[in-house]
Amino acid sequence: MATFISVPLKKSSEVDLVKPLSKFVTATYPAGEEQAEYIRSVEELNKLRKNALGRPLDKHESSLEILLRYYDQLCAVEPKFPFSENQLCLTFTWKDAFDKGSLFGGSVKLALASLGYEKTCVLFNGAALASQIASEQNLDSDEGLKAAAKYYQLASGAFGHIKDTVLSALNREPTMDVSPETVGTLSLIMLAQAQEVFFLKATSDKMKDAIIAKLANQTADFYGDAFKQCQYKENLPKYFYFQEVLPVLAAKHCIMQANAELHQSLLAKQKKRFGEEIARLQHATELVKTVASRYDEYVSVKDLSDKISRALTAAKKDNDFIYHDRVPEVKDLEHIGKAALVKATAITPPLSAKFTDLFEKMVPMAVQQSMSVYSQRKAETVNRLVGTMREATNLCNGVLASLNLPAALEDLSGDSIPQSIVEKARAIVQQGGLQSIEQLIRDLPELLTRNREILDESLKMLSDEESTDSELRSKFSQRWNRTPSGDLYKPLRAEGGNFRSVLDKAVQADQVVKERYNTHCEMIALLCKPEAELTAAIPSANPVKTLQGSEVVSVLRSQLARLEEVKKERERLEAEIKGVTFDMSSSFLTALAQDGAINEEALSMSQLDQSYGSYSQRVQASLRSQEELLGKVQTSHQEFSKLKQSNSEANDREEVLKKLASAHDSYVEITSNLKEGTKFYNDLTEILLKFQNKCSDIVFARKTERDELLKDLQQSIAREPSAPSFNVPAYQTNPAPTAADPAPAPRTVFVSSQSSMDRWED
Repeated sequence: MATFISVPLKKSSEVDLVKPLSKFVTATYPAGEEQAEYIRSVEELNKLRKNALGRPLDKHESSLEILLRYYDQLCAVEPKFPFSENQLCLTFTWKDAFDKGSLFGGSVKLALASLGYEKTCVLFNGAALASQIASEQNLDSDEGLKAAAKYYQLASGAFGHIKDTVLSALNREPTMDVSPETVGTLSLIMLAQAQEVFFLKATSDKMKDAIIAKLANQTADFYGDAFKQCQYKENLPKYFYFQEVLPVLAAKHCIMQANAELHQSLLAKQKKRFGEEIARLQHATELVKTVASRYDEYVSVKDLSDKISRALTAAKKDNDFIYHDRVPEVKDLEHIGKAALVKATAITPPLSAKFTDLFEKMVPMAVQQSMSVYSQRKAETVNRLVGTMREATNLCNGVLASLNLPAALEDLSGDSIPQSIVEKARAIVQQGGLQSIEQLIRDLPELLTRNREILDESLKMLSDEESTDSELRSKFSQRWNRTPSGDLYKPLRAEGGNFRSVLDKAVQADQVVKERYNTHCEMIALLCKPEAELTAAIPSANPVKTLQGSEVVSVLRSQLARLEEVKKERERLEAEIKGVTFDMSSSFLTALAQDGAINEEALSMSQLDQSYGSYSQRVQASLRSQEELLGKVQTSHQEFSKLKQSNSEANDREEVLKKLASAHDSYVEITSNLKEGTKFYNDLTEILLKFQNKCSDIVFARKTERDELLKDLQQSIAREPSAPSFNVPAYQTNPAPTAADPAPAPRTVFVSSQSSMDRWED
């Protein structure tokens, strides 16, 4: 029966996917049906991993389907979650498939916080299981031959894919079983076996000898390539596995050459080239003799040898008595052609026919990140337009307050409170007056302290873990082979530094607001007093009733009304600007699908220009209108001032009215600033709590990885000899036994036709 090589599966430690992925979902998506759906999908993903890796798998297509479904899901989910050591940190631990441990227990394994590592190992298991399923097929049936060829080609493609991607996926030295050299060799072996299956099918179908000879010759070449690859033993696992695979590959190389020569000899006989027939059969005989003498423990060539022997005997007899054709040298024979009917299956997910994306509605991280940057750009655009209008309004209010307008027009009696001042006083009282603004000022330090404490605690977690890592690295030196915490935490520390800088700037801004409040608090307090006290506090002046019907007053009032309309229009414009919405996710998704990447800046700037271009023009028009009106107001006010009777009492009264008007404007602006500051600190608290969770998660993952590595190091140290080797005196040693034949090597445990693989999987 044919001997085929199959590959053992890797084993993985259990990993809880639910907690970290659910935590990310709840932190990223608002509460609701969408969030609940994603959390259910996380739980399904966790079940999928347990089904694929948490139990023994039968050598059946249904088991392979489970593995491939999990692999497909990993490929689909990878771009949708920020899997990395310094973000969503999940550590996956896998054992070397070929390492069975030492006499003292333990095994070679690697733990990495890398989804690429998980994908690589899962695909390795898919390839290994495909090789086992292929080796279980009944090669006496047409269906069995087709299935075996299919699965060997799948295994070859999967091993080849790992070879091309493993170093970039892991970004560090992998275990020997998934190293490029090992999986590259396995890919060649699987391809050779797939070609051999086609040779067996062609033989079974009694195809033309010329075709069968070419198939066999190509198969021999494939086995020869695999054999040469295996000869570089320093690049492959140092286990008994490859020590037994090597002779099988060498034997098959010779066997397939012998088959090629046998069928080419039949073609020569048909063409009446009897000398060539004998030469090829003699060469085939030498090849099977080599196999029988060197590799009889691994493959049986008795049937093939007998067949070649019978053909050679008959050919010689006919040639000696009838044809007397000259038998050429082997080196002079025409080369047999080659026909490759196999190729490694391309690994392009989804590989499973039953795959459905559990997170189909979740946008990729590249889109999420682009959306985040777009949101910042949008916020900057809105803030710039709104800020420009507010600055213009503040400038307008400041100019009018310096001119005591509109109070000067309302104060033509010289002794009553101008209506605008009454309204300003009433507005301040309705907003809470001094008590409201002072409460806001008192709250800020507490909010600031809370944010500083969260940030300090987050960075302290990183520092404590980094200190522990440094101590262990110093203690174990090169054995402590994981990414230094100091390197890993650089992005987090940079993020923390940005938060600290933001807080420092906020403190400076708070101080500016407090100083402005201190400047105007006396007048703000006066505006909060009852109307009688406010009236008494404002100096009286000589009446200027003669101005009440003046054209200058009429023009000035008209200009002030137009300015007021400009300010109201700005309020409406601000509401419109803040209300603009546009979903950029579809644009980013389209770009990602078409180009494989997102030019966020170009797409965002184009959309922002389209959405806010007209608003920017309206803002500029508003500024020009205000500038023109203020110029006219200042000119009219000069004429108004000339007409007023000027005395010291009138000047004192006007100065107080200016301060009251300015105090009102300052109260409104300071209150707005303090409320925005309060909201800023509260929003920052949520962001810092997420940052703290991120730090906590990575520190926990690093601790788990550290404990695993320490455990492995302890086992490794315990197995090391405690003293150098030394020579034992001859009299203490037992006499050497008499010469005897060496013990034969054990039969290969990687023969598909037997169940010997089972006992090594236990």
